[in-house]
Amino acid sequence: MPLTFHKMHANGDDFVVVDSRSSINPVTSAMVRRMGDRNRGIGFNQLAVLLDCDDADARLVFWNADGSTLDVCGSATRGAADLLMRESNTNSIVLRTQRGLLGCERTSTGEISVNMGLPLFDWQDIPLARELNTAALPLSGDPATCSMGNPHCTYFVDDLAAVDILTIGPAIETNPLFPLKTNVHFVQVINRRHIRLRIWERGAGIALGSGSCSCGAVVNGIRRGLLDSTVEVECDGGRVTVHWNGVGEVVLIGPVEASFSGTMSQG
Repeated sequence: MPLTFHKMHANGDDFVVVDSRSSINPVTSAMVRRMGDRNRGIGFNQLAVLLDCDDADARLVFWNADGSTLDVCGSATRGAADLLMRESNTNSIVLRTQRGLLGCERTSTGEISVNMGLPLFDWQDIPLARELNTAALPLSGDPATCSMGNPHCTYFVDDLAAVDILTIGPAIETNPLFPLKTNVHFVQVINRRHIRLRIWERGAGIALGSGSCSCGAVVNGIRRGLLDSTVEVECDGGRVTVHWNGVGEVVLIGPVEASFSGTMSQG
């Protein structure tokens, strides 16, 4: 039976949304790997499945292109929120994820704002393989780490152009310190309200953008005393805004666009 999908992107961070409300979730790890193949399938960084939910407008289940799961994806959450708000002709909805309930709104400029929840800093929550100071890990380059529902490891560098992301990214992603692997960020601070960010995404590789990575990078920069509470994040594919007051929930604001819709064989 053909599977209907919607291909979307947020500043080039591409994802697929499968609407399985009022039906049994058909998506499996093997199917995700086939769909995520950029040569033989649709191609994406993440896939989100929309499901029925009793206490929210819908529930979201997320997959990486390699068939692994993740608790949250800021870009795909914005995309799913955009679809549902257009469907219901409203400017706010609530989505349930493994991170809990995430409130989403359409801003006056048409961008999508998502409350991404509280950042986590305990070594067991990230998780790390052993108890360590998560604000400064004992790795070369002195990175900081946190969780936004998925692990993030942030390096602060003077010159992004000098960073060999293709070498450092996968080495840190699979470092034994991170039993569930990790996203890896490389941040150049332009000023206290503006950073340049490049991303090695767990299970996907170099990404043009990432909502949760943008949040994790800003959170770690604020913990280091480098950034103010509202920061413009300039990724390879475009810009988002992240707000965190240092104690509460993180808010992500950015654009999302539809690319195309279609059907794909489940066989």
